[in-house]
Amino acid sequence: MTENPATAQDRAEQVRSRIDTSQPHTARIWNYWLGGKDNYEIDRITGDQIRTLHPGIGDYATADRLFLGRAIRHLAADHGIRQFLDIGTGLPTADNTHEVAQRIAPESRIVYVDNDPLVLAHARALLTSTPEGRTDYLDEDLRNVDAILEHAARTLDLSQPVALVLLGVVIFLGDDEEAHTTVRRLMDALAPGSHLVLSHTITSPAMPEVDEAVAFWNEHGTPKLKQRTPEQITRFFDGLELAEPGVVSCSKWRPGADELEPEEVAMYGGLARKN
Repeated sequence: MTENPATAQDRAEQVRSRIDTSQPHTARIWNYWLGGKDNYEIDRITGDQIRTLHPGIGDYATADRLFLGRAIRHLAADHGIRQFLDIGTGLPTADNTHEVAQRIAPESRIVYVDNDPLVLAHARALLTSTPEGRTDYLDEDLRNVDAILEHAARTLDLSQPVALVLLGVVIFLGDDEEAHTTVRRLMDALAPGSHLVLSHTITSPAMPEVDEAVAFWNEHGTPKLKQRTPEQITRFFDGLELAEPGVVSCSKWRPGADELEPEEVAMYGGLARKN
């Protein structure tokens, strides 16, 4: 059934009213660093200020995106995963989860989840799909696990393996117990053979400029970020079978044979299987 044009216009107005262009926003700055156009002047100004503090920080966005592609290809090609629950989707760009997965397995089904109104405004770009597969989008907060699972079950068969993708989103859960409980509840609801793909900004004595950049962000931007050590990030994979090379810099997670030796970035990621 086609949505009434007036209703669709009202919904679009509601979405636009939630977009705050007076404050820089993580997803839009990330988009700017990736060379996208879905950002505002305040995001570009703040993004440049952060890069002044830490010139290499823009490389994190690229490394995280490459990690996503490698992980999805690995899961689809080597593990036969055909269902993906991508929470903290971010703004659409090249090689979104459904594009990578459906390139290998056209029947793949993907549910995207984000609570950024700008992402919602661009959700149509995430809802393109092969005829054999399906994509869906949910405007919801990561903390609302029950609502996410209920909605995901409309598109995904949760009795079969699902890849839970949490790239750069758990950083917004400042309380460690809440963060680990949220990830554990999501994984507990998924079938054996499911996988967790997670990335997270680290704090390290070897990279003091990262702490300075994050502190600047938390003073001026929204939402606030929480850094964790590599050891704390590894805890998210407790009880799961962690794939090689473990939790490492996203740039160093299974780079292609034709790639130069990648530089270390303060965005770490890993992939693990639920047995």
